[in-house]
Amino acid sequence: MRLPAYPGYKPSDVEWLGEVPEHWEAKRLKTSANYWVSNVDKVPSEEESPVRLCNYTDVYYNDHIRPNMGLMETTATTDEIHRFGLRVGDVVITKDSEEWNDIAVPALVVESAPDLVCGYHLAIVRPKLSALLGRYLLRTFQACAVNQQFQVAASGVTRFGLPKSSIGEAWLPLPPLSEQSAIADFLDRETAKIDTLVAKKRTLIERLKEKRTALISSTVTRGLPPDAARAAGLDPHPKLKPSGIDWLDGVPINWEIKQLKWAVMFQRGHDLPADDREEGSVPLVSSAGVSATHSRAVAKGPGIVTGRYGTIGQFYLVEDDYWPLNTTLYSIDLRGNDSRFLKALLTHLSPLFLLNAVKSAVPGVDRNDIHPIRAAVPPAPEQRAIADFLERETAKIDGMVTMVGTAIERLQEYRTALITAAVTGKIDVREAVA
Repeated sequence: MRLPAYPGYKPSDVEWLGEVPEHWEAKRLKTSANYWVSNVDKVPSEEESPVRLCNYTDVYYNDHIRPNMGLMETTATTDEIHRFGLRVGDVVITKDSEEWNDIAVPALVVESAPDLVCGYHLAIVRPKLSALLGRYLLRTFQACAVNQQFQVAASGVTRFGLPKSSIGEAWLPLPPLSEQSAIADFLDRETAKIDTLVAKKRTLIERLKEKRTALISSTVTRGLPPDAARAAGLDPHPKLKPSGIDWLDGVPINWEIKQLKWAVMFQRGHDLPADDREEGSVPLVSSAGVSATHSRAVAKGPGIVTGRYGTIGQFYLVEDDYWPLNTTLYSIDLRGNDSRFLKALLTHLSPLFLLNAVKSAVPGVDRNDIHPIRAAVPPAPEQRAIADFLERETAKIDGMVTMVGTAIERLQEYRTALITAAVTGKIDVREAVA
């Protein structure tokens, strides 16, 4: 979309804003809005009144706030309801965050109710209707050039907070009200198109991931598709036999049904205090992957590791000799099987790991629960053929996922750039709206 610039511009006297259209102004937010910080917590009390609480995540993940969007139900005092109740046209922003670039993420209140209250870690910005529209203010907070003022003003090291005074000191490009409305209309329309396209692409990614999972599950339980089997020199239509496993139908007749303890062996990792770690080329492997290197190996590679806690059901393949870093993970002895095939098989079986993990108060995998699980294991040559096939086919799917993900990033960048251009007067959207 190519949109014209305004006919004439003037200096805004704000360094980051540069020139603005001749009939616009640049003013501090405090001249056009009131603002205050909420201190309403989530803890209910019998002495307080029921409310629906707008929390940090409700603002962070949504452009618009409505009472019926599944908000937390808790309680607040009469004074808190009066001071922090939300009205239509209010803009709620994130005031605190673990990341500086998540400061001042906005959401516009488009519907309200007497029990709709703003929660902790948020600030309310209420426009003065004679000068500023909430719909336009929402977009100014979403514009890079405006939003960066709040990010710079936030202080902290491990957690960042925006001082209340910095909210009002921020500069806004301020067109006449009629033009604010036109800009808001234009951006509502155009961002809706972009958001719809992004949603479709995210759905596509989910479908691709589902296809990937189904492909792995089918191949590690039934063997290669006929064409791939024929190309690998295998029987494209093998006879099947009952597996004897509740969740698995027939399997190729030459596959063995084994308990996992005969196909692989889960062994606890080895603690290695930080003071004992010596620089070297051997990877130190945690349940989240390779974390460092060491001079000495404990386990022979290739191998597979998985977390006993936290990363249950996620498997990491290590090609070389390694040190399984601590006892919170399992190092998996492959028992001579193809490591790539076993990783795919274990990934397919991951729901059973998760099912066993919920038996205790603190979810964790016990190898005594895992070892009796039965699985179908093909001969070694067929394992390698299956692994080769899955590497090729999942790489194609992963490439498509990456490509669609990149497209989503580009659309989101375009969305932000379009908002920034419109609210800073770099493009004139009046004719497009008309």
